[in-house]
Amino acid sequence: MKLASVVAGLALVLSPVFSAEIPRKAPELVIPLTDGSQKLLSSYRGKVVVLEFVFTTCSHCQRSCQVLSNLQREYGSKGFQPLALAWNDMAKMLVPDFVRDFNVTFPVGYTDRTTVSNFLQIPAGENMHVPQIVFIDRKGMIRMQSLPRSDANTGSEANVRGMVEKLLAEKAGSSAPASGAKSSGTKQKAS
Repeated sequence: MKLASVVAGLALVLSPVFSAEIPRKAPELVIPLTDGSQKLLSSYRGKVVVLEFVFTTCSHCQRSCQVLSNLQREYGSKGFQPLALAWNDMAKMLVPDFVRDFNVTFPVGYTDRTTVSNFLQIPAGENMHVPQIVFIDRKGMIRMQSLPRSDANTGSEANVRGMVEKLLAEKAGSSAPASGAKSSGTKQKAS
């Protein structure tokens, strides 16, 4: 019994704990673009938004942005809008080449780690894998987001497409929790 308690205690101490409220209203987010202009996340209300926090040097992020560009071509006329914010070192300088080299067809801005952590409700200093993906419904509610240490499959085309289709199919007045969401529920802890 004592050994089981020690093992359980160590598991809690050693496992990353993540708790983000899902669903929740997406906080306002300023998206600075490299041309000096800015976009506000709230300006996309009424659309289904996939917001990715990326590193321009990450191969998973590069591929994920290409997938989102393809989905935008397919679903843009139905109300789908992808957005990305790069937050790696020198992101402002690297974003234009990233957009050009990977044929990204949607707005890509830049930000810092603190903004990313605050938006995702991830404690400061918590390690995060990239990309971090957030699904926002037409009412501006975050319905699903990746876990800080998600694997590369989180942003797979099949997973993203399925969630986008689900949110697009909902009526504008609906904000029902997304089934199968990795961070669904009022508070979700991942180990």
